[in-house]
Amino acid sequence: MTAYTVRPIAYVRSPYTQKFGIPRQPQLVPAARADIVFEADFPADCVRGLEQFGCVWVQFVFHDALNEGWQTTVRPPRLGGKAKMGVFATRSPHRPNHLGLSLLVLDSIGNENGRIVLHCSGADLLDGTPVLDVKPYIPFVEARADAAAGFAPAPPPRLAVCWLDTPPPEPVRALIEQSLSQDPRPAYHHDPQRRYRAVMAQWETTFRIAEHTVIIESCQTLQSN
Repeated sequence: MTAYTVRPIAYVRSPYTQKFGIPRQPQLVPAARADIVFEADFPADCVRGLEQFGCVWVQFVFHDALNEGWQTTVRPPRLGGKAKMGVFATRSPHRPNHLGLSLLVLDSIGNENGRIVLHCSGADLLDGTPVLDVKPYIPFVEARADAAAGFAPAPPPRLAVCWLDTPPPEPVRALIEQSLSQDPRPAYHHDPQRRYRAVMAQWETTFRIAEHTVIIESCQTLQSN
């Protein structure tokens, strides 16, 4: 068997600095904006023409799960965390090679100190994620509305969001609301009094979930710490 060596071409700059709270699929949180910052040795010619496309495929490494190994079967949250499915029938990060694939909206292409930067939205990526490849999304080839969707035939239902604390300014408020409305809890958690902590875009939120509603009890900025 031939061994292959790959190296990151870029890294992700994301509002999600911890795994908890990251949407389980791309596009579920339109307010989640992320930048793909290329390594310095990739010239601007590498993305010539990419601005003509509306979305990009981003292939990356689940770097924060590398030490957790992989499993032949996993319990998808969409099935309530009870039924097991083969790892290749899911998008679990616990895979043999820990590779992920996200479809992001390409908002614009910029340059920072000579580095290519792709400004994207609808991200489901952890800050610092290594990117292995970027490809343009081609709708007539890759969009199949008639394809069977297995146990995930539609987007998950959204929870209502109730603020008990003063919300942060936009666009952070939209990011937090859209992210938490996806119910980031492990599927087996059902205690309405249990409190959770999530950090997004340098804002720390404490919340609980009861009767299909996210109740945000506090939200404080971490930028001054």
